[in-house]
Amino acid sequence: MPSTTPVRGAPAPRTAVQHTFAELGTPLSDVTFVVVDLETTGGRVSDSGITEIGAVKVRGGEVLGELQSLVDPGRPVPAFVARLTGITTAMVATAPPLDLVLPSFLEFSRDAVLVAHNAPFDVGFLRAACEQLGYEWPGYRVVDTVPLARRVVTRDEARNHKLSTLAALFRATVTPEHRALADARATVDVLHGLLERLAPLGVTHLEDLATASDPVPPDVRRKRTLADGLPEAPGVYLFRGPGDEVLYVGTSTNLRKRVRSYFTAAEKRRRITEMLRIAHAVTPVVCATALEAQVRELRLIAEHEPRYNRRSKYPERQSWVRLTSEPYPRLSVVRQVRPDSAHIGPFSSRRTAQSAVEALQDAFPVRQCTARLARVSRVAGSPCALAGMGRCSAPCVATTAPDTAYDEVVHALRGALLGDPAAVVEPLAARVGALAAQERFEEAGRLTERLRAYLRGAARTQRLDPVARCAEIVAALPTPDGGWELVVVKHGRLAGTAVTGPDDDPLPVVDALRATAEVVEPATAPAPACHPEEADLVLDWLERPGVRLVHVSGPWSWPVRSAAMHVDLARVRAAVDGDGEIDRSVVGGALPTVVATMAPC
Repeated sequence: MPSTTPVRGAPAPRTAVQHTFAELGTPLSDVTFVVVDLETTGGRVSDSGITEIGAVKVRGGEVLGELQSLVDPGRPVPAFVARLTGITTAMVATAPPLDLVLPSFLEFSRDAVLVAHNAPFDVGFLRAACEQLGYEWPGYRVVDTVPLARRVVTRDEARNHKLSTLAALFRATVTPEHRALADARATVDVLHGLLERLAPLGVTHLEDLATASDPVPPDVRRKRTLADGLPEAPGVYLFRGPGDEVLYVGTSTNLRKRVRSYFTAAEKRRRITEMLRIAHAVTPVVCATALEAQVRELRLIAEHEPRYNRRSKYPERQSWVRLTSEPYPRLSVVRQVRPDSAHIGPFSSRRTAQSAVEALQDAFPVRQCTARLARVSRVAGSPCALAGMGRCSAPCVATTAPDTAYDEVVHALRGALLGDPAAVVEPLAARVGALAAQERFEEAGRLTERLRAYLRGAARTQRLDPVARCAEIVAALPTPDGGWELVVVKHGRLAGTAVTGPDDDPLPVVDALRATAEVVEPATAPAPACHPEEADLVLDWLERPGVRLVHVSGPWSWPVRSAAMHVDLARVRAAVDGDGEIDRSVVGGALPTVVATMAPC
């Protein structure tokens, strides 16, 4: 059974006093802490047991009592744990089981604040023990000395925040030795050292400990009043600097709640903390719907190019893969979509687009030279190494007749760009499988990344192209209160939105919305007439369950065998597994067998 040792010199019960308003709360000198440490057979609650419990009860800097006991974990102690702690299977074989030790600890720590170094570990084992033995978890207030140390102990003072390092820093009277009671005693000294450093920072009451490890700088915390007066509604918020310049743009379904979260510990981004230091005001833009807020956010970011926003600032920097329009076409990475050419994309970076190009070049013997070739050259060129390897039919040497073999390659390549990607997926999947079988995993990984880049670009094009060509789409989504959320989309761009109440007739609102919607000039398909991410947001909304199409000006369809059915690379997995069969249930759900045409309801 555990032994509880009372300690002499415990302070007498204190007389209750009436605190002033400035002293509301529980002074730390009046708080009873139980500092606990556990030794276990492993690091996971699911397959490990407790081998030793050590605890020290302190209040006002005085030790009130100690508890220590070995525990029979009901399993052997691993050799590496025995070497670390000195606790062997033989030592715990005659120790009391957990169902005898745990009640003593729960009584010892009753009404106290639990303290531990890396508290989630110790508290996790104690909570699991209570659940296992049928005890109700007491719901302790828990103090973890690790985040407190990170708050007040710098790297200049200590190379890390391990218990042994902190014990040496604070000159603990006991050296941690991976035994429960010794480590708990060392943690007591570390706790007192940390509380001494926290006192000048205003941490003098128990309630202050809840935010003592909060990394929010005081000058940032003081600016939380910027959220005062903001509406609790969906919309966009703009942080503005001293010159009224836009520093950051964000969106939320609750503007006031979201802006307030920037001044709490939940915000950990350094650049945002820097932004908050120079922010002077927050401008809200209330929106009728969440979709409108998301779209407005994108447009405002593209318009203002705020220095603290990272995404969606430069839509013109997105890249496309283009099959050039020339006698012997080749693949090129471009910024703009041109008419009468096959494209896939857009890609977020030129490097990703180049990876897609390499995947296509791996599958097709398309020329990689950049020279512009005549249909029939007067003077034969010099074929490159690709021709010698059979990866190009060398149209540069065609002097008597056009290279019709290259025409066939281009025709198949165009089909892979605009329709069925099987001509790329199947040979590359087979190569990945062969490389994996030869244990050339790095090469297989690089080839897989190329294939993934191509498939994502092709799938995105096949998704954007139909909506970019559609002059007008009017759709409606039922709202929780029985009304309707209405949108008008033109060439992929959100041109208008409205919300009707549960008792309103939505058709007159639809007519008014169509009449007042923004005039949108079409872009060169497959590029939408807006930021590609805006078109993605609109498509996500249109594809939500329950959306009804009110009006569509033209066909809206995807290819039957589209790139989307291959995006999860199921064929690559099958090739690596060696069975060569594809489980259709894992390829994006059921594979489409008909043209996915959306018609008005």
